[in-house]
Amino acid sequence: MHSLFYVLFHPLNTLNLWLEDDPNASIVDVLYLFTTFSAFGIWLVFDRYQKAVNSAVPFRHPAPEAGDPNWHSRVIPNANLRSHLQMPDLLPLQFGGGGRDYITCFDPANSLHLTSALADDARSIEAKIKRAKNAQVKWCETSFGERRRVMRSLLKWLVENQELCARVACRDSGKTMVDAALGEILTTCSKLEWLINHGERALQTETRYSNLMMSTKKSQVIYEPKGVVSAIVSWNYPLHNAWSPIVASIFAGNAIVLKASEHVIWSTEWFVGAIHKCLEVLGYDADIVQTVCCWPDQAEALTKSPLIKHITFIGSEEVGRKVAMAATEHLTPVTLELGGKDPAIILPDTDLQKWSSIWMRGIFQNSGQNCIGIERLIVHSEQYDELYDIMADRVAKLRFGSVLAPTREGYINTVDCGSMISNDRFNVLEELIFQAQEDGARVDVGGKELLHTSCEGRSYFQATVVGDAKPNSRIAQVELFAPIALLIRYDDIDEAITIANGTRYGLGASVFGPHQDLCIEVAKELHCGMVSVNDFGVQDLPFGGTKSSGYGRFGGPEGLRALTNPKAIVTDRWPSFTQTSIPKVLDYPIRSLVRSWDFVHGLTMLLYADGYRARFNGFLQLTKARR
Repeated sequence: MHSLFYVLFHPLNTLNLWLEDDPNASIVDVLYLFTTFSAFGIWLVFDRYQKAVNSAVPFRHPAPEAGDPNWHSRVIPNANLRSHLQMPDLLPLQFGGGGRDYITCFDPANSLHLTSALADDARSIEAKIKRAKNAQVKWCETSFGERRRVMRSLLKWLVENQELCARVACRDSGKTMVDAALGEILTTCSKLEWLINHGERALQTETRYSNLMMSTKKSQVIYEPKGVVSAIVSWNYPLHNAWSPIVASIFAGNAIVLKASEHVIWSTEWFVGAIHKCLEVLGYDADIVQTVCCWPDQAEALTKSPLIKHITFIGSEEVGRKVAMAATEHLTPVTLELGGKDPAIILPDTDLQKWSSIWMRGIFQNSGQNCIGIERLIVHSEQYDELYDIMADRVAKLRFGSVLAPTREGYINTVDCGSMISNDRFNVLEELIFQAQEDGARVDVGGKELLHTSCEGRSYFQATVVGDAKPNSRIAQVELFAPIALLIRYDDIDEAITIANGTRYGLGASVFGPHQDLCIEVAKELHCGMVSVNDFGVQDLPFGGTKSSGYGRFGGPEGLRALTNPKAIVTDRWPSFTQTSIPKVLDYPIRSLVRSWDFVHGLTMLLYADGYRARFNGFLQLTKARR
């Protein structure tokens, strides 16, 4: 350490080295100082240049009026996506018919009319795909550094405008600000940061290992953009579900056509508009990102298009099957995420109070409308009663409402859960809960639609606890996607694993327990795509499932590479020294089948036989056959 300080600071002791009578004066010290300050100056210039060409670029994107908590609009009675058919005055003034349809956009928490969006037809969808294709030709030539700058600019804007973005998501989906912050803002920021820090590494050219026979060859894999890809996404996280496939696709060099859910067209258009503005400010063609707003019966213009080279679908199993079938028209690869029935196995002797907050968040985040949310709590019989009491007590205290309904204290109401996206499934949920009770389940909390006293929206469902549910009952087998906690007993760990694996789904799962090694052993036995130990959900990892939860992955290196065409390239390692040639014994026309066979047989023995003696015999046979 003393030597290090001497090297660093010794020249400072000789700043008077120009004095003629200084015995310590040395030309070495002059060169030392000159080199040090020159290197520092070069570094400053280089650093400034890097910041100039790589740093985030600020941009402005006008806030929508409806994002203001004091905004008010017309309340739509029994609001639904086709309310404009019963109330034609909801249509825009310039509406002129022409066979085009519309989609009514409204706040599900308050039934406020947002807009009536013009639905795309097959012709307009095809036009958007072609615009994306034309723009991608130039975009795919950009460097990873240029794409990273786009990601940095988007990340900067999102962090600086996170409250506005959360309010917009709340207005269109009925969620709370906290749910928007966790499920929309944080997760999207995390994915952007991953692309910035690790995206290039996942897509850079790879050199692959070879064997003895190919030792004179250099084998590489490059990841080329596919061209135009598409994403058909669900409504539960309008910001994240739009930005996540877009940023991954354009980072990989593709253009993308995003088909958002009809339920959140208003917010999706605004969120995607921010990406358009970012691309324009940085000098790129914003046409590489297209948004489609259409009814399901027009979606085949996207899924059957020969210009679409990959489809990512997030939604129901029923619709996912239709997408996969349509994609066979041109053998378009598909990634399907079709929901799940995620179990949380609670091992014996688990501290229930310690983890109850995670279970509450895992079940009731976004009012239960969470792909990776916990749908089943599988608890040991000895701890069942304690867990039921904990959950019933906490769930009964949950407060529902709209954070964008103005109050004396401001727009952020003290609410725990927002509304659901619509009330279309309430009859099904109530029927499932009733059937469970008929089968012996216990329901002391919730169980039906919540008629809110201060919010106009009709999309609230009571927070519910269903205890003693039978593992094979219908409520334990279908995805609820609702604020319902389902408790199932087990007597031994093998039974818990059987229950967890006993549905048609296999998306995510959780294992909780005091001993992590045992948790990991149980996790390895679960049939699913993702498992968390003493937690739920995953980040920056390949996201997807097995069985009826779909196939393929998005997110992480695997998801990013799925948006590219892996191309293998083989070249000569030393082309001036050796190149591939065909031995005469194998050259067409073959002179002797016996000798040619002996040659290939000997070559195989030489390269792959078990043991040096066998390989040496192969060498002798090979040599003999070449004579």
